[in-house]
Amino acid sequence: MIDLHCHLLPGIDDGAANLEISLRLAREAVADGVDYALLTPHHMNGVYVNHRADVIKQTKQFQDELTKHDIKLTVFPGQEVRINGDLLTALDQNDILFADESNHYLMLEFPDDDVPAYTDKMIYDLQQRGIIPVIVHPERNTKIMRQPDILFDLLQKGCLSQLTASSYVGTFGKQVEAFCQQLLAAGQGYVFSSDAHNLPGRKYQMREAFDKLSKEFGTDVADAFEGNAKAIINGDVVLTHSMEPVVKKRKWFKLF
Repeated sequence: MIDLHCHLLPGIDDGAANLEISLRLAREAVADGVDYALLTPHHMNGVYVNHRADVIKQTKQFQDELTKHDIKLTVFPGQEVRINGDLLTALDQNDILFADESNHYLMLEFPDDDVPAYTDKMIYDLQQRGIIPVIVHPERNTKIMRQPDILFDLLQKGCLSQLTASSYVGTFGKQVEAFCQQLLAAGQGYVFSSDAHNLPGRKYQMREAFDKLSKEFGTDVADAFEGNAKAIINGDVVLTHSMEPVVKKRKWFKLF
């Protein structure tokens, strides 16, 4: 199993605070069935800046520690890149890490409660460079929850989506769980990832999410999710599939 989004590197963002916690999270990942993990510290999100060269160096050091402690997890350097006005400049300066070595798939984050007005233009500019944005945890973005057509339009334009396993199994509450399920039912999901942090209530739930996915939507969908994760990290083509909009239910009020 491949985890394309996690915060295991020690002491560089809001994930693991130190090496001891990083190693514990890595053991939990392995226990949950994860064999490969893309380490994605926050980059350019207004709080954290984790430069490409630093993440590559820290990932190698962490892999050495994993080997030293006999933890069977293979890790790769990555970033969770916040959409921002300096992103294209950072690309020109070779300060962006992708999910794959061919620089094809970019793990792209929106603010928790917004999708910036310039998003369509930025997505177009990225695609002109041969980059496919993978929108991370859209099911927890409050603006997308209110206006789900935003995500549908981005997927129609060629973006992919990464849903958080914990969202699907209810860790973030019933509303997020229900919206995640709606996205899956509409065909608007491509991969599960853990987005693992060292936070209360946040643990590896990848296997639980895949078991639930197989039960509710079939093993073919679960297999496709695993295959898509492998394709992304290898830089191979991810086959897009048919999808439909999420229809928001109207609220009816009694008049007295």
